[in-house]
Amino acid sequence: MRHIFSLLFIVIPALEIVVLVLSGQAIGVWPTFTLIVATGIIGAFLAKRQGIYTLQRVKDELMRGHIPSDALLDGICILVGGTLLLTPGFITDTVGFMLLLPLARKKIKPWLVRLFKWMFYTKTWMYIRK
Repeated sequence: MRHIFSLLFIVIPALEIVVLVLSGQAIGVWPTFTLIVATGIIGAFLAKRQGIYTLQRVKDELMRGHIPSDALLDGICILVGGTLLLTPGFITDTVGFMLLLPLARKKIKPWLVRLFKWMFYTKTWMYIRK
């Protein structure tokens, strides 16, 4: 698992640089810069709006006495998606927008549940039980 993360921290930024250079050559430096800034602003707005809505859902479910598992998974996706949108680059922006779209999150959440279960069962994830 550690090797996958190290690989991602090397490969993804390198791919982002390649895409940014190619974009700069194809449409120009200033349009590329404008697109990067615009996706950051739009992403921050969407993440804030959906984050507030998700927090309200968590609060409502807790008030009813339910565990807000689905809303918490949405919150994780929104947090990661918003962070990726604030990171400069077109690849991270694409993944970030997909994580902010409710339809795409519906497809991603089962995979996320399997990942968390695997992390708990293989003791990759450490938690403290009181």
